[in-house]
Amino acid sequence: MKKDIKFGSLCVHDVPHNETTKSHQIPIYATSSFEFESIDQGMAIFTGKESGHVYGRYGNPTIDSVQKKLSQLEVYGLGIEAEGLMMSSGMAAISTMIMSVVKSGEKILSQGNIYGGTSELFLKTFQPLGIETVMTNLKDLDAVEQVLKSDPSIRMVYFETPANPTMACVDIQELAALAKKYGAYSAVDNTFCTPYLQQPLKFGVDFVVHSTTKYLNGHGNSIAGVLIGRDVELMRGKVWQTMKLAGTNCNPWDAWLVNNGTKTLALRMEKHNANAQAIAEFLENHPKVERVNYNGLSSHEDHNLAKKQMKKFGGMLSFELKGGLDAGISFMNKIRFCTLAPTLGDVDTLVLHPASMSHINIPKEIRLRNGITDGLIRLSVGIEEVEDIIFDLENAI
Repeated sequence: MKKDIKFGSLCVHDVPHNETTKSHQIPIYATSSFEFESIDQGMAIFTGKESGHVYGRYGNPTIDSVQKKLSQLEVYGLGIEAEGLMMSSGMAAISTMIMSVVKSGEKILSQGNIYGGTSELFLKTFQPLGIETVMTNLKDLDAVEQVLKSDPSIRMVYFETPANPTMACVDIQELAALAKKYGAYSAVDNTFCTPYLQQPLKFGVDFVVHSTTKYLNGHGNSIAGVLIGRDVELMRGKVWQTMKLAGTNCNPWDAWLVNNGTKTLALRMEKHNANAQAIAEFLENHPKVERVNYNGLSSHEDHNLAKKQMKKFGGMLSFELKGGLDAGISFMNKIRFCTLAPTLGDVDTLVLHPASMSHINIPKEIRLRNGITDGLIRLSVGIEEVEDIIFDLENAI
């Protein structure tokens, strides 16, 4: 005879889920753990004999769906397989990747013009743990090969292309080949481009990193990242284990927001690109602008390389006003329509001063050596009507 449970117990327990029809959108599985039908099922899942969810830090159906979609976008049309793991941020994705494949006593080869936070991660977190970062000019392929040949402890070649914020490009295919030749992994941050504009796995790299906070989400309402790897077994084994134990996993709400953003990714990237091209041309012809960094301009030194690697040139650019720091600060204070914010990839146009914001903790000599001057301004061009953006820039200049 079934006993009726007490009122307080009914408050605690869920009633059966009424899932008579399929949800049109991916559901948010807001649960920290998962219920087993029997102890036998639990034992089978824990021992790996059956697949299934156990605990939210290990995996979640919402996150599984979104990371699979992101990996499919990254290899779309390439005829290769890849595995993606969503993390709590782009920085978490980079950290998890390094912890998975680079050991103390081994080194990372990188460039001086990457995102300031990544440089700090390498120098302030991993270097004290015995993982040294060697900085070199990754455009000089002969120099890169010489470094790799002379130092077998280099385990990873890590780069951005285009780089933040000068839009400098490096040759993905050549760097990936050199890394492979000397037994190192290659990894690229593809946040600026998204797989809509650039697919690094096509050129032979091992890992692709995205801050999904940026263009993949596109609406500035979540923090998350994704690591996509060519070696599926490595991703499902060592990398997943590192994520699980270090606790760098994503959460279902942020994954759901990223998925929502990807629905308009192709449309948004087309508009970002068209607006950025028009604004770059406007700035290049302005008498008060010293220089413009945008790969879509034939005047950019990496224009031809960008054409080789990218389908279009994206929504990111930077420029320097004549008058240096004072002119840059004056410009920033006069912006009215665009937004002063230390991020990128949102639907609205965002303005940032790298020397005092994203790269503030990078030594000045390294900044200047890589074109990140005191007066440089970075624009993440939004999808507004381009006339409104240009009007604001003109008034601020």
